[in-house]
Amino acid sequence: MVSVPEATSIILSHLFRPKKEKVSLVLSTGRILAGSIQADRDFPPFDRVTMDGIVIRENEFLEGVRSFKITGTQAAGQPPMKLTESGSCLEVMTGAILPEGADTVVRYEDVEIKDKIAHIRIDKISKGENIHFRGMDARENTILLSAGIRISPAEIALMASVGRSEVEVFTHPKTAIISTGDELVPVNQVPLPHQIRISNAYALQAALHELNCESNLSHIRDQKEALVHNLSTILGNHELIILSGGVSRGKFDYVPQVLESLGIKKLFHQVTQKPGKPFWFGTDDQHAVFALPGNPVSTYMCFYRYIRPWLIKSLGADSLFPSAILARDFSFKPLLTYFLQVKIYYEKGKAMAYPDPGGGSGDFVNLKEVDGFLELPAEQTDFMAGEVFSFIPFRV
Repeated sequence: MVSVPEATSIILSHLFRPKKEKVSLVLSTGRILAGSIQADRDFPPFDRVTMDGIVIRENEFLEGVRSFKITGTQAAGQPPMKLTESGSCLEVMTGAILPEGADTVVRYEDVEIKDKIAHIRIDKISKGENIHFRGMDARENTILLSAGIRISPAEIALMASVGRSEVEVFTHPKTAIISTGDELVPVNQVPLPHQIRISNAYALQAALHELNCESNLSHIRDQKEALVHNLSTILGNHELIILSGGVSRGKFDYVPQVLESLGIKKLFHQVTQKPGKPFWFGTDDQHAVFALPGNPVSTYMCFYRYIRPWLIKSLGADSLFPSAILARDFSFKPLLTYFLQVKIYYEKGKAMAYPDPGGGSGDFVNLKEVDGFLELPAEQTDFMAGEVFSFIPFRV
């Protein structure tokens, strides 16, 4: 049996080695960037007008001029016009290039226009006002994005602006999710009184899908021969295997011994935690195998506490858990790390975690009421309101 920190260390020292692939820009959302992205020119690439209004020379305003003759309009997308005549101005639109010879934009809100004359109604302006100057955000060849970030719509916009129609990202492992148990029936089947529908596998598949990692589902009965045959085939076609059920000490819990008989080296079995104590993890040169307890809350917690960070870190990104403040006193006597189900409310900008432990590791109905797990360390039994602990969110 290992502690939670020991289990974490072991898992994160056996990462998946991803390859790289190119995907279209729009399909890269949620993927992990595999190479840096550089600016192909200055950002912005020209002195850009940021407000609709008129453009003038500041020195003329300082000399007392308040009325300017409008000699034209500079629209966005047009080559730069020139401001040449003394006492004149140009109308300018947001996004337009700054006309040559001009240095200050005055908003329409501060101007009255009548008979092609713009009368400035304010007493103070600043040179360069309402202008986004060339290169203010980034210079040409500056690294805008580094490998290892998870791509969001913000990064999509940035990559589009430098002409990337395709993006190099890290590949996900070929993944299999396996439910074990004779009591399980397909989701579209009406169960008998002694049966239940498969649910853990769908929760795991959906959680992986949030990371753009697709997976294949299987169900294997609690029979050693069936496990050997099916797992042998699955190992031949997948790199990440996640099992749910069959890892405890029951008479029909064959998963650990079958995995070892197929060449998967056990790195630990059982963790000093609740829920999820029977958790098993093993590897070989080509596979990482997470065998999770079949109780749904145990399966759920182990995925978000261990598997999700393992996958994200394997792809070169950081996966750090935030913290939250325990909102009410809570006690847990066994010397185990306890993953307390909590609801998060933000109070004065702070994440406050309200305990809602539910009915145990089999009560997955309660998961709809909470936002994640607060990790309460094994060396404590009484936890006081106001203490700060690691928070494992699953509503991401």
